[in-house]
Amino acid sequence: MKIALVVAVARDGAIGVGGALPWRISDDLKWFKKVTAGKPVIMGRKTFTSIGKALPGRDNIVATRSQGFKAPGAFTTGSITEAITLARGCALARGVDEICIIGGAEIYAQTLPLATHIYLTRVYADIAGDVHFPVLEAEDWSERRESACEKNQRNDYGCEFFMLERNTGKL
Repeated sequence: MKIALVVAVARDGAIGVGGALPWRISDDLKWFKKVTAGKPVIMGRKTFTSIGKALPGRDNIVATRSQGFKAPGAFTTGSITEAITLARGCALARGVDEICIIGGAEIYAQTLPLATHIYLTRVYADIAGDVHFPVLEAEDWSERRESACEKNQRNDYGCEFFMLERNTGKL
């Protein structure tokens, strides 16, 4: 079963500010929807709260230490281990071979060692963010550019979309 992180990262590593995305990039949201559609998605409580609802067409799984947290339309678990076990079952039931990790920073840090793939959006901006993505070791990953988007009325910043695959023998 593949475990893929899905993340948009500014040049300085920022992924969030004040509990929200630090940009509005319509093309990135389309990319996100495309790569996560029909797959289980795992996120932390803060990410679920910032989204505000369960994402349609996916099994939403919230990993949280906050006992009693309710996530309407989503499963809740007390740990990443429980979330991944549940996501594997959901993926098998859906007939897919990939679980998507969608944030936040603490969830990314806990799952990066398990990740086989990363759907990475490189946002061409420097953001004074308060949440950052873990630093990737370039030698651990093979990178393939998928597409790009320009700054325009729909996109606050230009960006590029990449698929990273963990180099064999690094897990």
